[in-house]
This record gives sequence, structure tokens and C-alpha cells, in this order.
Amino acid sequence: MTLGITPPFDHAKADVILRSADGVEFRVFTLFLSLASPFFETLFGLPQASDGTSDQEMKDGLAVIAVSEDSKTLDLFLRFCYPSTLAEDPSLDNLTEVLSVLAAARKYSLDLIERKVCQALTNPKVLETEPLRCFAIARNARLKHETITAARHNLRQPLIPLLFAEIDLITASDFLALLTYHKKCATAVRALMKDFKWMTDHYGSLGGCGWLFNRANNYNHYCCAQGTDARFFPWNTPPLAWWTTYMQEVDELLQDSPSGDTVRTAADRTIQKVRSAGCGACQGRVKEAMTEFGNLLALKVEETVAPIELEMDF
Repeated sequence: MTLGITPPFDHAKADVILRSADGVEFRVFTLFLSLASPFFETLFGLPQASDGTSDQEMKDGLAVIAVSEDSKTLDLFLRFCYPSTLAEDPSLDNLTEVLSVLAAARKYSLDLIERKVCQALTNPKVLETEPLRCFAIARNARLKHETITAARHNLRQPLIPLLFAEIDLITASDFLALLTYHKKCATAVRALMKDFKWMTDHYGSLGGCGWLFNRANNYNHYCCAQGTDARFFPWNTPPLAWWTTYMQEVDELLQDSPSGDTVRTAADRTIQKVRSAGCGACQGRVKEAMTEFGNLLALKVEETVAPIELEMDF
């Protein structure tokens, strides 16, 4: 076995050697590469000198072709070229590998790998934790759909991000466009905190969300403290104080992270706080009521930001 090589790139019956930039030699089958890539099909179809005058490097009777990719990148994209019975498609969860693999896919006309890279950049698991990195890689590669998707997921993050490794992949104009998009979305959702028509239309009347004005007895006393912030008086009626606190928190959070997830996460925190507060009436209702309300507000946030475009040329 060649040093640094793992199966199936050490096969004794391989008919060509690809040498990576860091000197690792991959013994591969021209048939598999030709079927996967028009580039390789053309390369391997070139006529060879029959009189021994060619300057083609040979090793063990096989032509040696040097490529500019390092061994890690070469290993990844060759596995995509091979049948799945010989080499499983590698995972592209590691974003540090995505850009180099994409560059190789485009260089060698490997459309399948380019599609796999696009899928990796829109993987919900990756987008939830690394939206900015996905944005930078997608933008650098001029992948429109993936860039816009990453920008939308980045709405869950603060407006001003922490430094990230791939920031050098984008220009200042790209970054400014992302910040501008983020700010426009935050401004748009602010309207939801000023006009509660979306809420009153949904519930129909004050009685439709009685949990919000829950009273412990018939003497018009609130079971919990009454809210005093008149900005958050649906039907011009003071709600329970913990709901007012929730709305104040969400109003502030949405200015930095204008996403439906921001709303749902804050609702979950409120549910836990109310349950630990000890009010018997609210404890029994808060989960169902706030889950419904949080989902409603989250939907309105997502509907509000949906028409806003990321102003960027592709």
C-alpha cells in the first residue's frame, strides 16, 4: 500500500496514478474517472506516443499525472467518482473542506460533486450553527440559492457577528450587503410590535385568548401581576405581567435577531419561568397557550422578512 493511501486508491490493477500536490499517489481506474468527468474522459482519451519518446512520467508501468489539489481534497472528490460499492460518498460536514472540493469539482467538470457541495451548504444542521461560514463560502463560489439561504439563517444570529475564519472569502461590499439585509429585516418586524392586528384577527376577541387575561376569581383580580406597559395592551386591555415581560424581551431581541426562532426560544424561556413562579392557574395553561402564541408570532415574523431581498449581484 502506498504511504498515506487508503482503499480503494491502492488497487494493484489500477491503470493510472494521480499524484497530489503534497506528493501522495493515488492508483485509480481511468474508467471510473472518465464516466464521472468529461475532463478526465478527454484527458485519458488523448493519444500517447508509441515510440517511447514521450516525456510522460511512468511508475510501475503506469502513467503518473500530477494535479494541483492536496491529498485530502483529492481523496474526497475521487470517492465521489467511484461506485458506491467501492467507496462511499464522503461527508462534507466539515466546512473547511467544502471550498477546495467545490473548486476541484468545477475544475474537473464534476457536476455531481458540485451538487453535493450545494447540499452540504444548505444542510439544516450546519446552517443552524454556522450560517455565516456557509454564507461566505457560498458567496465566494457565486452560489445564489445557497448564499440567500445562509443569509436567511443568519437572521437568527446577532447583527454584528464575531470574527469567523472564512471572512476573508468575501469582500467588504458582500459583508455590507449582508448587514444591510439583516437590518432591513429587523426594521420590518418592528411593525409587528406596534400593531397587534395579526393577533386580534387570529384570536377573534379578548375571550379567544382568555389565558392572557386570566383571573383567579370573580372579583376581577388577576391571578398574577397585571402588566403596565401600554405598548402591549391587546384590545386596549392590560394582560398578565409575565406576557408583557415576554413581549418586551422579544421586541428587543428581534432588533438584533429578526427570526421566528428568536420568538420561539423566548417563548420556551417564558414557559419555564411561569411554571416555576407557582401560579396554579397559569402553570396549567402556559405551555399550550404560549406554544401557540409563539408559533403564531414566529410565523408572522417569517412572513414579514420573506419578501425582503438580499441586494447582491450574482
